[in-house]
Amino acid sequence: MAGIAGAKPLIGLDAAGDEEGRLYRRVVKALIAELQSGTYAVGDRMPAERDIAAGMGVSRPVVREAMLAMEVLGLVEARLGAGTFVIRLPGDVDREPEFTVSPFELIEARLLIEGEAAALAARHITDEELRRLEQLVAAIALENADARGGENADQAFHMTIARAGRNSAIVRTVEQLWTLRSTSPECRLLLEQARTANVKPVVAEHRAILAALQQRDPAAARAAMHAHLDAVLQHLLFAVEEQAVAAARQSVAATRARFLRPGTGV
Repeated sequence: MAGIAGAKPLIGLDAAGDEEGRLYRRVVKALIAELQSGTYAVGDRMPAERDIAAGMGVSRPVVREAMLAMEVLGLVEARLGAGTFVIRLPGDVDREPEFTVSPFELIEARLLIEGEAAALAARHITDEELRRLEQLVAAIALENADARGGENADQAFHMTIARAGRNSAIVRTVEQLWTLRSTSPECRLLLEQARTANVKPVVAEHRAILAALQQRDPAAARAAMHAHLDAVLQHLLFAVEEQAVAAARQSVAATRARFLRPGTGV
């Protein structure tokens, strides 16, 4: 903890020399430096997310992104009910972290691109495509009801809207965003955590997008898509928070079981 508490705030630092200048990437590099300096050993528990955020002068979502990247690098491991532990120290053979797309960068890009894709689709969508979207909304509900269900209908829903805009560049861009969603290690890890927390595509949000498209209203379609993707971001944040809450509850329960005498309440 001493290392984190004494860290310089990252906000406001010159981003020159940092290729992307993203805060979470600088947090990762700062945490790796802490491991390399001997502040933490293998088996040590990392500070709480809020303490890292306060010590480095960044927000908790930035720390969440950083810890996901640290997990992907194989340096730490989140253990339900216990916290996040160091499982490996960076060595001489480790290269500079090769950052990919983070989950929150991906949502930001989708907000910019899929919102406009929906607005364009409202001008060109056909009745047949609207019927297809109705079928996909029903399919999303079915996938949600299946414990082993995936998110194929969700992806098909968004790709149908992209194609309805009659712009091949937008179609390829949206397709690439969905490819990144499944190939970025950080994105895959957060999606796994979301599934563990039972976070699934929300049918009502997709119905709102469909209703705006049925009205052929570009502004409403853009707003509905933005509302949906804003909610997706909140759902992902909730998935991480839910794990933290579950960890805290398990820790408290373990402490009670250890120290309280059965039947006495003391």
